[in-house]
Order: sequence, then structure tokens, then C-alpha cells
Amino acid sequence: MTAYATDPAPAATRTGALAGVRVLEMGQLLAGPYCAQLMADHGADVVKIEDPQRGDVMRQWGRKADDRSLWWPIVARNKRSVTCDLRTPEGREIARALAAEADIVVENFRPGTLERWGLDHATLAAEHPGLIMVRISGYGQTGPYAHRAGYASIGEAMGGLRHLVGEPDRPPGRCGISLGDTLTAMFGALGALAALEHRRRTGLGQVVDASIYESVLAVTESLIPEWVLAGHERTRTGATLPGVAPSNVYPTGDGGSVLVAANMDTVFRRLAAAMGRPELADDERFATHAARGAHAEELDAIVAAWTSTRPAADVLAHLEEHGVPAGPIYRAQEMLADPHFRARESILSMADPRFGEFPMQGVFPRLSGSPGEVRWLGPELGEHTDEVLTERLGYTPEAVRELRASDVI
Repeated sequence: MTAYATDPAPAATRTGALAGVRVLEMGQLLAGPYCAQLMADHGADVVKIEDPQRGDVMRQWGRKADDRSLWWPIVARNKRSVTCDLRTPEGREIARALAAEADIVVENFRPGTLERWGLDHATLAAEHPGLIMVRISGYGQTGPYAHRAGYASIGEAMGGLRHLVGEPDRPPGRCGISLGDTLTAMFGALGALAALEHRRRTGLGQVVDASIYESVLAVTESLIPEWVLAGHERTRTGATLPGVAPSNVYPTGDGGSVLVAANMDTVFRRLAAAMGRPELADDERFATHAARGAHAEELDAIVAAWTSTRPAADVLAHLEEHGVPAGPIYRAQEMLADPHFRARESILSMADPRFGEFPMQGVFPRLSGSPGEVRWLGPELGEHTDEVLTERLGYTPEAVRELRASDVI
């Protein structure tokens, strides 16, 4: 069999490394949709099924401008929206037909939902053995917690992240983004691409079981063996990591702050010279990585006393001259003004009839030979329903009108 399904989409949509890969997205909120967005950014033809009455709740969540979500245009970019009520037999038949000619299905319903609808992988694979299904959930598809409702915040807590975020004298904190969802989406996309390669060799699809708590657990470094083998419990340490110094946020003379990371021996020697204190590199308290970690508070005070005498721009320029890694702590406004961001087009802007110019992050990672791109922003609800049903599934215009009259689409 060929690696991918034949793609009849217009030439304008067939760009990127995943051009020709068909993805059917079912579900809502963030983890599943972001997983499909990553593939859409690199050229996959993503058809997103939405409830005809409400659509994905991401159309309403987050900050708004002119009563329109500013999150939706990003998480749904490069996708085609098809309205379809999966609670109806006719809606499920549309989903089955779309899955039958898809390479990948991405879903993030509670485990058991697709089984009740007859849209689970085992059922669909009986007709389409090459189908790959990415199943995103809080706890995975098996185990005693599989049936539970799972959200990113709970997965972050159970996966070990929340215990590590924040100041040591305060309750656990959180990142200002939905990190559990996005991590799971990335692992889901990675699993889908690995499954595509497996299918290329064997002709067989499979299930990619991506859980939020395990996706968080996967990035906790040596947290588990530190506890089991060394009796050490990682906990909240604020802006620093225990035993790693100097690597902290330091105040500057103009009321700002900079992050300096000079914990390697050679780099610390350059920092000491930059501060006009070359003798610090040979001081027994700071001469080695272990020694600096043991005297981190004392060393941080020395570095802070130096940075606080200069404006942030001067500190950064001086440290750059000496080859010391340092950087500012950016907000959106600083990112938009930064020449490096502009040179690499890290933030791009697209014309949009609803917002005018719509700025957003670009497509990452960058592929030198087949780069991804943003072809359009998140579509209107059901914008592509007629197009997909008639062109891809062969429905007649009359059949589409009947489905719409019955509130199926």
C-alpha cells in the first residue's frame, strides 16, 4: 500500500512535509486540537468535526476582541471545519466515512465514548487496517482511572509538575499556559508520526495512547530515581534549581531584571572577569560547579550587587561581549519589538477580515527543505461542511441540504 491516502485538496493547501496526510480531528478544547494543529502547520489536510449548534468551546474561551476569541484563530489554523452531530446515526456515518479515507484520527473524548458510538479504532480498523488513531485523555485508555474525566491541571498535579512550580514557602503554583495539554498534544503528534513510519513498513495502523499525566511525567527528568535511590524529594525552589549557580534572575539599576546562566566552570570564569572580579573563579567557594551550588545564596548576592549598578541593556551587552549567556524576561510587547524575532519571523501576521492584521507565533520547528506555513486562520463554524461532504464523500447537494434541515450538520 502507499504511505498516504491520495489528497485531492487544492494545490494551495498541499505544502509542507505532511502534505498528502489526511487527519480527522474529533473532540474539542486544547490537547486534541493542538495535536492536529501541529500536523496542519506542516501541511496535513485536517478536517475538524464540530457540533453544529455550539462548535468547539475554544471558539469562546480566552480573551476576546470584538467578542471573538483570540485563541481560536491559532488552535484551528490550517483546518477545515465540518459540522456533524456525532450523537445521531447520520452524524456518526459521516464520521465513519471520513475516517475510512483518513490516515490519522485525533480524538480526546473520555475513554469509552467512541466505543459507544462505534467509532473506536478496533471497529474502524476492521474496514481500514492502516488507520492510526491518536487517543488523548487524562489517564490513558487503560488502568483503574481511565474512565475518569481528565483535565490538564489534574494531569500536571499527578504527573509531578505542580509540586515543583512556585516558591518553597507557598502552595504549589502553575504555569500561565496549559502546559499539560500542549505536552500531551506534542507527544500525540510524535506518536502519530512514528505510527506513520511503522505503517509505511508494515501497512498496519495502531492506537497512539497519549495521557496527560504521563506526558507531564515524561519531562520530570530524574525525579523518580532521585527519590527511590537517593532519598531526595524534589520540591519548589522558585527561580533557581538547587545546586545550579549562578543561574537566576537578577535586578538591574533601571528597575528591570535579567536572567544570567553561568553555572558551567568555564562560563563562570568569564562572568567573574566581566564583573571585574576574576579572583572569584579561583575562590574555593565558587571554583567548581558543586562548590557554587553549595554557596548559591552567597554567590547570587554578589552577582545581584553587580547587576543592580547598571541598566538592563548595559548588563546584557557587557555579558554578551564576555560570552556569558544572559537574556531579558520578555512579555508580548518585547517579543514584537525584538529584531531577532523579526528576522526569523518567529511572530507572523496574517490579514483577516474579522480582526484586520492578526499576529501569532509562527510554525515550529523550522524544516529547511519542506517548511510548514500558516495558510489560513481558524475557520467559521461549518465553513467547509459542503465542500468536504460533496468533494470528499460524494454527497449530493440535495443530500447535504437534507442533513442540514435535520440538524445533523
